[in-house]
Amino acid sequence: MRVQVAAFYRFVSFTAAELPLWRERLQAFGRAGDLRGTVLLAGEGINGTVCGSATGVGALLDHLQADPRLAGLEVKRSEATHQIFHRFKVRLKQEIVTMGVPSVAPRAGSGVPVAAEHWNDLLADPDTLVIDTRNGYEVALGSFEGAIDPDTASFRDFPVWVERQLRPLVADRRPRRLALFCTGGIRCEKATAHLLAEGFTGVHQLQGGILRYLERVPEAASRWRGECYVFDQRVALDHRLVPGHHSLCHACGLPLSPADRALASHVEGVSCRHCIGRFSAADRERFAERQRQMALADLRGDRHIGRAMPPADR
Repeated sequence: MRVQVAAFYRFVSFTAAELPLWRERLQAFGRAGDLRGTVLLAGEGINGTVCGSATGVGALLDHLQADPRLAGLEVKRSEATHQIFHRFKVRLKQEIVTMGVPSVAPRAGSGVPVAAEHWNDLLADPDTLVIDTRNGYEVALGSFEGAIDPDTASFRDFPVWVERQLRPLVADRRPRRLALFCTGGIRCEKATAHLLAEGFTGVHQLQGGILRYLERVPEAASRWRGECYVFDQRVALDHRLVPGHHSLCHACGLPLSPADRALASHVEGVSCRHCIGRFSAADRERFAERQRQMALADLRGDRHIGRAMPPADR
């Protein structure tokens, strides 16, 4: 049975008093609709990915968009062959996507949105610097041709990269535009708000992110190369928005390509090139036993809850 996946976000203003009420209501919707996934709530807005029946997902989205502040909720839908999350969680956070710069307020202004259908024009413009705002392990799976990779480990690293590398680069090249993108739009929206606050001009963002681009731009005309990392058990999606060839290391939760899995450092569920020297012998013994239990669960047709989940930075 296929299930629906909906990723959504919106930068709006919530008061501290209403956030616990939102959490309680959304938890109730999750239980009633048999949904799984994660929803983050903060004073700056909402960010989530949920999975379940089309009816359950639709009811949750309708409830959210009934609030006038969320009427413009950015939503990307896709499908999966099975449930891609273990449980349903609603969390109260300081930020719905963590940059660590409290003064950044995307709802007060962010980059010029560029529709997916017009994104190729910016990619082809030599006066445009195209910047991938995602983390290095995501970029390694795929990106747009010619995009700059900040090689960050976390979105928190982006402001430092801006000061140390982007500002000198812009002073040297003097581009007319900066065009930022991310998976679903939330990080590039916050990143462009930060750039504007720091005095950069000509700042643009890919509306709806890579997922919207893959949905709307025909593969024959696409400038996307590789797979798009997603923060769930599908790991990465190809241009048809179906799972590609990457898997997760169940020791560290980072993505592995077929070439990574062929390395001597890869022991399924125990280690990979990302974490070969990171864990103790006792940890590896524990991981090996978990892997054995997962294999037994697979034989029974169950999904073992001990499977590693991807990092939380979205």
